Amino acid sequence: MRVPVSWLRSLLPGLTAPVQDLSAALIRAGFEVEGVHRVGEDVSGVVVGRVLDVEELTGFKKPIRFCHVDVGARVHEVVCGAQNFAVGDLVPFAVPGAVLPGDFRIAARQTYGHTSDGMICSAAELGLPGDPSGILVLADRDLGLDAGLELGRDVVAALGLRDIVLDVAVGYDRGYCLSMRGLAREVATAFGLTYDDPGLVTDQHALGGSASDGGCEGQPGQRGHRVRVEDGCDRFVLATVTGLDPSAPSPTWLQRRLVLAGMRPISLAVDVTNHVMLELGQPLHAYDAATVTGPIVVRRATTGERLTTLDGTDRALTVADLVIADDSGPIGLAGVMGGLATEITAGTRDVLVEAARFDPVLIARGARRHRLPSEASKRFERGVDPGLAPVAAHAAADLLVRLGGAVVGPVTDVDRRVEAPSITLSVGFSGRVAGRAYAPEVVIARLQDVGCDVNGTDPLQVRPPSWRPDLTGTSELAEEVIRLEGYETLPVVLPPAPAGRGLSAERRLRRTASRALAAAGLVEVTTPPFVGAQVLQAIGGGTTAPALVNPLSAEESLMRPSLLPGLLKALDRNVRRGLADVAVFETGHVFLGAGSTASSPGVVGAPTDAERAALDAALPDQPSYAGLVLCGAGASWDRAVETVLLLGRALGVMLEVRAGAAGAFHPGRCAQVLHHGTSVGLAGELHPRVVTALGLPARTCAAEVDLDALVAAAVAGGEVKAPRVSSYPPATVDVALVVDMPTPAALVEAALRNGAGELLEELHLFDVYTGPQVGEGRRSLAYALRLRAPDRTLTDVEVLGARDAAVAEAGARTGAVLRS
Repeated sequence: MRVPVSWLRSLLPGLTAPVQDLSAALIRAGFEVEGVHRVGEDVSGVVVGRVLDVEELTGFKKPIRFCHVDVGARVHEVVCGAQNFAVGDLVPFAVPGAVLPGDFRIAARQTYGHTSDGMICSAAELGLPGDPSGILVLADRDLGLDAGLELGRDVVAALGLRDIVLDVAVGYDRGYCLSMRGLAREVATAFGLTYDDPGLVTDQHALGGSASDGGCEGQPGQRGHRVRVEDGCDRFVLATVTGLDPSAPSPTWLQRRLVLAGMRPISLAVDVTNHVMLELGQPLHAYDAATVTGPIVVRRATTGERLTTLDGTDRALTVADLVIADDSGPIGLAGVMGGLATEITAGTRDVLVEAARFDPVLIARGARRHRLPSEASKRFERGVDPGLAPVAAHAAADLLVRLGGAVVGPVTDVDRRVEAPSITLSVGFSGRVAGRAYAPEVVIARLQDVGCDVNGTDPLQVRPPSWRPDLTGTSELAEEVIRLEGYETLPVVLPPAPAGRGLSAERRLRRTASRALAAAGLVEVTTPPFVGAQVLQAIGGGTTAPALVNPLSAEESLMRPSLLPGLLKALDRNVRRGLADVAVFETGHVFLGAGSTASSPGVVGAPTDAERAALDAALPDQPSYAGLVLCGAGASWDRAVETVLLLGRALGVMLEVRAGAAGAFHPGRCAQVLHHGTSVGLAGELHPRVVTALGLPARTCAAEVDLDALVAAAVAGGEVKAPRVSSYPPATVDVALVVDMPTPAALVEAALRNGAGELLEELHLFDVYTGPQVGEGRRSLAYALRLRAPDRTLTDVEVLGARDAAVAEAGARTGAVLRS
């Protein structure tokens, strides 16, 4: 909302704070000041002058006048082409040296055979709305309550042309601040000022005529225009104003306020309703009473009805629309926009002023359905003060009487309000929410600043004001106390973590898995879970993945049964952007099986237990996997295998590998990852067919393991023990064992580990040899064994004994013999 500071100060006479402090106070109160605009500072040297005489110059192609203008200090000669002023009129006069908007500087000059020593200004030349071809004739009414236009007075100051406008963003739950009234209350609270709320109901707001609580047509004693409310409205006030002078213009001060607030002046009646809306927050609508036939009815539209709104658009209505109607049918879209048939025209003399409170939900839906957001709907959908309608109607009628010579007629007031219940609030609740203590008197004072009626001691009985429909519970009341006391006063305290509510063992293991892969030099990525059938076929994954009913893209309409498609796509993207060496990993859910269908439970009420069970049963299995891909320098199939083994060691799970085969992997460079004989994944180099089909770098490697299975094994195995750190030196021995070619190296390694016993600290394969020295169909596997004791230096006998025991165990399990 655009907030002219001069308008704000008129509601708060004691407000003297500079604009910077005012802006900071609004920000502290929870509003965002998006901009500070200074207007009128580009006008200077324009004063009030009186036209002393007018001489009509002839012989020119257009009418020209030569005038003398008295500005108090001296009389100026001026040539002017406008015809709408007369002798004795007060006009804005730009003396030589004056500056008008656009850096237009005024100087004396010779024109039409005379010296023009200045310029009489039009409204447009001063940055005001108005006819640029006519002079702005000044009158006391242009100053509002400040009468007196002395000659030589600065026009900028007299007309309030110089002002500062704050652009304040108002949240959806702060609809009361879409008005000068609401923002003035916030500013008064921030600076500790006394605030005389112009929106409170007083005796002076009892307009002429009588009011009724039923508003039924033909009700006895009802003298105002007949009104019937059928739906969507709990307060409807209709004031009759007669005898309006159709030629009465809106005064300059009123037009100026509207322009500064971002609205366009139209006519006196319309400008008055807009001014009241901006000041009080109550949207009004003015009807030409001569065009309204029969009683006014607030009802739902019927199918087939149509309405031409003020913007000239013919709109088809439905039963979802709330309308204002008379005997001729709909004459307005309630709370959104009026109808063209009853608009105020240049000949309107009798006006019906409507002030109402409509259902916020109906108004919001109607404005969106017709794509017709308006200043009125913006306020109604946020909630308008139901007690404000008679006050706003009185304010509008009063302005029409003062500015347009009108007379206030009968008033109809249909009041169906339901009193909001009071809220029970513990005095200490706000402090418990904020993490700091608030004295009881502070809590009470802040709630009263908001406008609440507070009774009792502890607990308090709090009745929110009618203009705050957002205050519905204790949390909202506590927020107001905290907000007004200042968010900056809240302590920064880390809340204590309750015992037993930290990460579960399973969650800690999953984080350990990610950290282990990152420590191995891989970068974690997150890829979308959607894949296409062509990618799955390329990696040998088939097309049995679950299909999406409403995919974002037809090319990726399946849920991933593997992490590899997304990882390979990420690798390809990075390679295409110039990164030759890529090593990335991801942990996430995959979707195994096509799943099935289940009937929709609908939107009325929560699903039953049976419906939930059916929905769950229709879902495919969704285990968590860990996957990685490598390319470029340092990428090899054995690195992929070793990274998977490292992951197992980080989780405390002993994994084994043996030669494997899968559609996506190279047949001779693929390892099957096992845990206690059960396959949990694959690792190796991708098949050349896959690399070619997907356009990947040669020798791209990958791995994928069932993370759920690894975590379950780690949980079953208990806490991972920290490695022992011994201060005694290790002893390293090498053994080369000859085995049959089909014998997996993993079996040999497992046998060596088991035979070496507790003294074995590390074991790794460092050489594989095939050739005539070991014989046809056999190969040599060379292992390095590192032995160490925690409490002593090993003797030669202990080292050789551990080595011999390891070789013997390998021979017994795999038929391995020590290479000579």
